[in-house]
Amino acid sequence: MEKNTKIQQANKLIFLGLILFVIGLLVGLFVQNMTNPRMALAAHLEGVMNGMFLVILGLIWTRLVLSKIAFRVAFWLVVYGTFANLIAVIFAALTGFGKMMPIAGGQEGTRIIESLITFLLVSLALCIVSVCVIVLIGFYKHMIQPTKEIAN
Repeated sequence: MEKNTKIQQANKLIFLGLILFVIGLLVGLFVQNMTNPRMALAAHLEGVMNGMFLVILGLIWTRLVLSKIAFRVAFWLVVYGTFANLIAVIFAALTGFGKMMPIAGGQEGTRIIESLITFLLVSLALCIVSVCVIVLIGFYKHMIQPTKEIAN
């Protein structure tokens, strides 16, 4: 993959991570105003943590050794996964629904809302796990590459 494209993707990941981080902070200001404040707190934490994840991923992105297709797939999977995570939990906090998240107090809602939340949660989990595997492979390939010796 072209180094310039890698740098552009890395910068986009950092920028999107900062946006997600700020959204997470803003959600934290409205925890008490949501139908399920415990779920709202989870949404706040998801935004902040996923934002940091994107920033960190952006910082190591140029070190990964992957094919052009693997970079593109990983990029879009992680962008979708991190934003879907925040959207799913905010939606659950606003509606009070989300039976897949009983610890956060999600109650069973209408079929349509439950289906949407379930789809987002399952799809984002698959995306994030896939990205983590791709990134681990890419970073491992970077680690085992012979280092270029500095000429004296």
